[in-house]
Amino acid sequence: MMRELDYSRIGLRIRQARKARGWSQGALAEKCGISMSYMGHIERGTRIMSMDTFASVCEALGAKADELLWGIPEPTETSLSGMWGEAGAEQANSDRYMMYTKIMKSVAEIIGGV
Repeated sequence: MMRELDYSRIGLRIRQARKARGWSQGALAEKCGISMSYMGHIERGTRIMSMDTFASVCEALGAKADELLWGIPEPTETSLSGMWGEAGAEQANSDRYMMYTKIMKSVAEIIGGV
């Protein structure tokens, strides 16, 4: 079943990511090659951006699509290593570690979809 996109929430996530970087709307708009007015509409969820614009926003913010679309954060290696304790570095390349990572991402997706 396909989840419906909530453009207001997507815009809110974009705004939060932008503010976390200390950027103005104009700065992000410039990095994406769009007008500040259009960026304002995107952040308010009143305009639907093209895939090209969305890709530009993701790239400019250094954000994954899942993070902006669904609010699913990408776990950092530091946070994952912290879960594993001292053995984290050794297990980082193992199949078992990758399996646990996939499970954690699936759980995050399920929780985010509620």
